Amino acid sequence: MSFINFAAREINCKIVYYGAGLGGKTTNLQWIFDQTLAKTGGKMISLATESDRTLFFDFLPLDLGSIRGFKTRFHLYTVPGQVFYDASRKLILRGVDGVIFVADSQEERMDANIEALDNLAENMREHNYDFAKIPYVLQLNKRDLPSVLPVDELKKSLMRKNEPVFEAVAFKGVGVFETLKEVGRMVLAELKKG
Repeated sequence: MSFINFAAREINCKIVYYGAGLGGKTTNLQWIFDQTLAKTGGKMISLATESDRTLFFDFLPLDLGSIRGFKTRFHLYTVPGQVFYDASRKLILRGVDGVIFVADSQEERMDANIEALDNLAENMREHNYDFAKIPYVLQLNKRDLPSVLPVDELKKSLMRKNEPVFEAVAFKGVGVFETLKEVGRMVLAELKKG
């Protein structure tokens, strides 16, 4: 659920990057941060667990406009990749406006992708979110590696609701902003409905 700050005339939206460990969630956020807020002295906040990280920061896109005179501000989060940290994943999903699922395109990571997708669906149900209605984008990351599966095969295994799909090489920035812009567009379209 978006948070409206009437004093600042801002609508704050929460975007969560979800997926298996080492799939590229953090790399996506790091790229976005380096290309935007790092240049203006912004800060990325990291909450460290024993063996994983949860990262978040604010991102104010200049090109997505306003809704009824309110600026839109996006707060971007990653979840810990390991299912071991499921309580953290659930907490981070609370109040989500849009989800980007970052899938590792390598054949050997398919089981981890599917496990993370199933975990996402379960956690959405626990929060009483209708997965069919929430803005959702699938990113097929690591497309530059030798052991990647064909895009059609990945789509067949990983698509859940005819969502937009983007190919990416996150550490090079390929597909990173395209994925974020699409989920942002979907979130704003939902806000305009309400």
